[in-house]
Parts: sequence; C-alpha cells; structure tokens
Amino acid sequence: MSTTLAAGTSLDFTLAQQLTVIALCALTAYISHMALAVFNDGVRPFLLDFIQGRTTRSATTAVSFGLSAGFIFGLGAPMALSTGVLNPWLVFLPTDILGMLAARKWLAPILGAAWGAVVVFGLNGANNVAHDLPVDFLTAMQQMSTPILFLFTLFPVLAITKQFGRRWGGIAGVLELVLVVMTMKLWPDMFAGALAMAVGVLMLIGLAVSKDVRQRRADRAAGATDDVLPDDDPMASLFSASAARLRRYLPLFMVLGAGVCVLAQMHIFGGGEATSFLIAKGQYSEAAQVDFYRVFGFIPLIATTALASGAYGIAGFTLVYPIGYLMPNPFVAAVVGALVFAVEVLALSWIGKLLGKLPSVRDSSEHLRSAIGDTLQLAILFGSLMAANAMGGGLGILVVGGLYLLNEAMGRPVVRMAAAPAAVIVGGILLNILYWLDLFTPIKG
Repeated sequence: MSTTLAAGTSLDFTLAQQLTVIALCALTAYISHMALAVFNDGVRPFLLDFIQGRTTRSATTAVSFGLSAGFIFGLGAPMALSTGVLNPWLVFLPTDILGMLAARKWLAPILGAAWGAVVVFGLNGANNVAHDLPVDFLTAMQQMSTPILFLFTLFPVLAITKQFGRRWGGIAGVLELVLVVMTMKLWPDMFAGALAMAVGVLMLIGLAVSKDVRQRRADRAAGATDDVLPDDDPMASLFSASAARLRRYLPLFMVLGAGVCVLAQMHIFGGGEATSFLIAKGQYSEAAQVDFYRVFGFIPLIATTALASGAYGIAGFTLVYPIGYLMPNPFVAAVVGALVFAVEVLALSWIGKLLGKLPSVRDSSEHLRSAIGDTLQLAILFGSLMAANAMGGGLGILVVGGLYLLNEAMGRPVVRMAAAPAAVIVGGILLNILYWLDLFTPIKG
C-alpha cells in the first residue's frame, strides 16, 4: 500500500465546507465561553474552579493557552498544511482559548467565527506560497505519513505489554506482524495495519475484562462490596451535579454533535495524525477504524473529567469522528451526530458507575493513551527527520534535529509531540533563506 500523498495537497474548500467550519468554530467558542466543554483534556479539570467562581476567566484563559499553543502551531498547522486535511488541534484548540478569552457571551461566537474564517481562507494562501518556495517543506512533510501510519499500528502491543507483561506483549507483537504481512499480501489496497490494530485492541479489552471478571468473582467469594462510591460520598454528589448540569444543556450538545459529525462527513477533517493521512488518501473506512480504536483510550478519561468538572469534551467521546467519515451525506450525519451526543451526555452517570466496577478496563484506557503517545512521538520524530532529509539532505537533518534537541535541552518550551513538525517548518524557512543568500542548493526531485 502506498502512503505517499499527491504533491499538491489543497486546502481549497467549497462554500458549504467553509460555512460549516466557520459556524462550528463559532459554536465551539460559545460553548467554551460557557465552560460547558473544551477540547483540551488537560484544561477540563481546571474548569471546575472557574465554574464555582474560585478562579477568574483570565487565569483560566492563560491555562488554556499555555496547554494548547504548542499543539496549535507545532502540530495542528503543520499537519493541516502537509495533508490538506483539517484536524482538531487547529480547529478546536483555538476556540477553547478564544471562547474563554471573550468577556461577553455574544463576543465568543464572533471570535470563533473569525478563527474559522482564518482557517478556511488563510491556510490555502499559506499553502500555495509554501509550495512555490524553492525548498518546498510542505511536500517534504508528507514523508511523515509512512512512519505515522505503520508505527501507530503498534500501540495495542505496547498497551498490552505495559499492562499484562512481556509474554502477552510478545504474543500480540507476533500476531500483529503476521496480520500486517498477510494484509499487505492478500489485500494490498487496504491499510496494512487495519486488521492488526483491530485484533490488538480486542485482545487488550478481552484481557482486561477477563481480569476484572475474575477479580469480582474472587471479591464476591470473599464477601467484598462493589467498588462504587456511596451516595453520601462528596465525589458522588459532585459527579451527580456535574451530570445534571450537562443534561440541562442537552439541546446545545446535540447541535454540537451534529456539527462535528457533519465536518467529519465532509472528509476535510481528520481526528488524529494517522487519520489525517488516511483521509487525504481517500481511505475513509480505514480512517474510521483507526479513530474508533482511539475511542477506547479516551472514554474513561473524558467521562471522569466531565463528571468531576462539569465540562464535557468538544468532540464528546470522539465517536462522531468515525461515524461521520462513513455517513452518506451531511443531513444523515447531522441527525446521527446529534443522537450520538444525546446518548453520551445522558449516559455519563451510568458510564462513571460502570468504570468504577472495571478497574482493569480503566487501566487499559490509560495504557492505550500512553501507547498512542509513545508510538506517535517516535513516528513524528522519525518522519520529521525523513522530511528534513528530503528537503535539505544532511544540512536539513542537522537543522531540524538540532532544533528538536535544543527544544529538549531548554526544557521543552514546545511540547515534544509538536516540536519535530515545528522544527521542519522553521528549518524549511531557514533553508529558503540560505538559498536566497546563495548558500544552499535545493535537492531536486
């Protein structure tokens, strides 16, 4: 299976696509202003103090900006420019900040819509300018697709190894390798890691559920009580109040679910790094499969932080991503997305109680998120160095690798996940300057 994209990735959107992005950015900024939902999982726990009046809007905005800026400019923008596909770091993280920044309720959607306009009108101009440069670093960044797609396949293996040990990890690794080779041989048009990831995730869930079932049987035999919060526990009261707060705004969340699902259905948006490349290649079913597996790593995190803070995720449990990719048209996507969000919000309390009874499944979620981060960090770094080599040979590797190492030595002012793509862009600009100074000759081809 080829993982190379066309050299001229485009961010030229239709009118319907432009209006959808602008309207959705306005809506998400408004919801962020109301502290009902944010995209950044790290910001959500801070919203409880804001909701209860223990901190100010400006302080919460500073937290949101500090936790999001690196992902916006170091990962979201480079990924969109190199794939021609929008992503949640570029679309939703800025509206988290702008919505919280807005001093008035009416100002939040205006700021959000303005950002949406920047995305749909400004990116294509930047994309065209960059492709016309002597050193086309955006086309070089498409080198990232192969390591991201193939190394991402291994995240279930890492999660199984961390949670259940080397023996099960080794079995999962061998099984995934066999499945990848078999898929490449028998179904060359399919994403080679699709079947392997499916089996790996199912294996992890099966091991976790089996462990929890055995533990509950042992607890019942020993006369132990269920691991749930009593009704008079302060955390139980907080969870109940948070769930009730979110249910009060159910119609607004249904509109949000409809909007996100429609955006995914338009195939101009990918929910993750690997997904963006798959959407760019037109492999929508494989993209849906990849994002569906990611859901298992985020449901416990999103559910517990939502119940603890009273603020939900902009994309919910992210189920609307894979569902949207597969919808036949935007109208069906809107209806289905609204229903999915309604079910998610109404089921939050039940999901919280269920997770309290399945500690191994909760642990699996944490291991999945950690494994996804580990695989993508290596893949993005390796892919960025491949891009550096494509645009500047040894000098490109020196500049990009040097910027990455300098970021590490300085205590990571740019988050590690975003540092390498940001270094490619900075390195590409530097190589163009060296070309104009007649100090560098671009690599041909």
